[in-house]
Amino acid sequence: MPDAALRLKSLLDQLLGAPLPLRIHAWDGSEAGPPGAPALVVRNRRALRRLLWKPGELGLARAWVAGDVTVRGDLYAVLDQIAGLVWERGDDARTLTEALRDPDVRAAVSGLVRMAGPPLPPAPPREEVRRRSHLHTKRSDRRAISHHYDVGNDFYEIVLGPSMVYSCAYWATPDGTLEDAQRDKLELVCRKLGLTPGQRLLDVGCGWGSMAMHAAREHGVSVVGITLSQEQATYARKRVADEGLTDRVEIRVQDYRDVTDGPYDAISSIGMAEHVGAEQYLEYARDLYALLKPGGRLLNHQIARRPQHDESTYSVDEFIDAYVFPDGELAPVGGTVTQLERAGFEVRDVESLREHYALTLRRWVANLEAQWVRGVRLTSPGRARVWRLYMAASALAFEHNRIGVNQVLAVRTPESGASGMPLRARTWN
Repeated sequence: MPDAALRLKSLLDQLLGAPLPLRIHAWDGSEAGPPGAPALVVRNRRALRRLLWKPGELGLARAWVAGDVTVRGDLYAVLDQIAGLVWERGDDARTLTEALRDPDVRAAVSGLVRMAGPPLPPAPPREEVRRRSHLHTKRSDRRAISHHYDVGNDFYEIVLGPSMVYSCAYWATPDGTLEDAQRDKLELVCRKLGLTPGQRLLDVGCGWGSMAMHAAREHGVSVVGITLSQEQATYARKRVADEGLTDRVEIRVQDYRDVTDGPYDAISSIGMAEHVGAEQYLEYARDLYALLKPGGRLLNHQIARRPQHDESTYSVDEFIDAYVFPDGELAPVGGTVTQLERAGFEVRDVESLREHYALTLRRWVANLEAQWVRGVRLTSPGRARVWRLYMAASALAFEHNRIGVNQVLAVRTPESGASGMPLRARTWN
């Protein structure tokens, strides 16, 4: 009688110290768990070998990317249940070491080893990036950006929709359109920067050119957009030409550390600073400060993590580092503000858009799921699975306040103290 699912669920119950609120559907056709609950589908024995050789998040991620594990039912519900049992239980969660002291758990693990088949470890999926030190040299940053953004412009068109903006949108209502919300976000950035006709704007990490084009078209500024992705630059230049904005928008493949044609009146950095790295962040802030005119404004839009009691214990998320943002690092918003101030900036406003990013990510997931077959064809089954998992899990992380996103408005205030800011903040709302 097929019993793989029952044995798997029994082990998970023992490891977690609580009943698993999901069904398990195993490769032998067996099922176990609460009737009607979303199901974790273990499609083959190789999934067990991945978890046995690499227990934890990376092993599970490899199984997901390779297609050895999937879900039946609501992906968000499955991820939410797993998060509630593991990441959000804090001191109540049993560690693997503690669980293995239990003879019943050891016996169950031994049974899983026998179920898993040949003991050799499966090769990681080809979508996985080799582990590297987080040096953030110009070369390593180019390589990391290429891994994430050079997936294919056609694929990103599916996920992002017509706006082609790959950062948190700004929602007036939850049921608005993604395109309207992204337009409103770009306009919010322009208003915070106080853009006026004839000014020069530097857009760091310009993506596919949406911010640069919006600022030039709607506010009459001259824009230099920089990116490390050749695919993004090619796409953005065509969009700029198609809109007749080549006299006001220049797109460069360039590192922010190599920009020398300042000063600029304003700088926007939207969803780029996460790639800078903790050790390089002060240099990043100082470089942008040096590129601004006195009185010039910086709008830094950046994902943030929650602070830790001991910051030295922070480690990069294994799945994100291996499959999504190689070498990406998150910092608490307070640390970001401190580094900007150390560079000389006067920080004038900090606005959290955490709930806005959750809404944005759910729309991106829906876009990908609606065109799943085409998305797989444009990339690979593994790459499409990476993006679906990362975006859905990130949406839940924003909803549960495990991570946030903030717009920090800072000014290169001159010695006179005349910041040029309005007396009442938030006049852009």
